[in-house]
Amino acid sequence: MPIEIPTDLTPELVPLSWLIGEWEGRGRLGTGEEDSDHFIQHVSFTHHGLPYLEYRAESWLSDEHGTKLRPLTVETGFWALERKMLDADGGPGLTPAEIVPVMKTADDVEALRNAEGGFDISVSIAHPGGISELYYGQIKGPQIQMSTDMVMRGGHSKEYTAATRIFGLVDGNLLWRWDVSTPGKSLEAHASAFLNRVS
Repeated sequence: MPIEIPTDLTPELVPLSWLIGEWEGRGRLGTGEEDSDHFIQHVSFTHHGLPYLEYRAESWLSDEHGTKLRPLTVETGFWALERKMLDADGGPGLTPAEIVPVMKTADDVEALRNAEGGFDISVSIAHPGGISELYYGQIKGPQIQMSTDMVMRGGHSKEYTAATRIFGLVDGNLLWRWDVSTPGKSLEAHASAFLNRVS
């Protein structure tokens, strides 16, 4: 399935363009063994004319046939190419950018390509319970690998110290895996899913 790039997309989002849209499918908690819980997930990546994608993932526990049993969680965040802040960029808060888009051409974006032939990315994801993650990683074609640089926890959140996530586009479907580390433990399989594009 060819990837369609929206005509109004900010140039620096072109490397992330294959994520844009809505995805839905099923996954398994933990290692995906026979006794691992099932879940259903709906994910959206949207753009607003600014140099980031908005991310939202809503998940429900399900039975093995895909019937929703109860809500599981929601996470939201922002995905962008990692680059130096330019004078023309917006922020903090509601301070507008001088120019939109700041990076105007494909050549501007190509200058950001890293030594491995991909692009560095930064991703922030917020969870219920006072947890926020900051990931750094790389996107190379339709593949993403990232790991946490920081995990912030509120007073009522469970202990959680680090994570890695991988995403890939395989035959037009979005596959992902999430590994998590808790105090005194190395990274362990937390969840994985296979999502179909629904729009």
